[in-house]
Amino acid sequence: FRKHDYVYDEHFDCYLCPSGEILKYSTTNKEGYREYKSPKHTCATCSFLSQCTESKDHQKVVTRHIWQNYMEEADHLRHHKDVKPIYAKRKETIERVFADAKEKHGMRWTTLRGLKKLSMQVMLTFAAMNLKKIANWTWQGPRMA
Repeated sequence: FRKHDYVYDEHFDCYLCPSGEILKYSTTNKEGYREYKSPKHTCATCSFLSQCTESKDHQKVVTRHIWQNYMEEADHLRHHKDVKPIYAKRKETIERVFADAKEKHGMRWTTLRGLKKLSMQVMLTFAAMNLKKIANWTWQGPRMA
């Protein structure tokens, strides 16, 4: 079985396997994934064992990222009828800004080392881009109706 074959229960913070067993929360690993494990003694006698897992100790482990709820909500909102027109404009606004930063402002590669120095370069680059944008708005005189 794949991860999507298991049902996540938000209230009890557990997964339900196709045979009805509960996979309880076990631990959170270093990568930020919560691990839900099935009971070994129950899975050893399960009729779905060959479809479920091939582990030697007869235990299924399903992982879920700690921010998965937020990712699901963002994905849900992205498909909402009111948000679709705004999301379509992303390629004209947000993506274009990053493309300009990459092509015109040297953000394709960096010669700096370390997060602090790189963060400083990025902030200065985007501050300069914002100043350019403000200057362009200021220099465009009033528009005729």
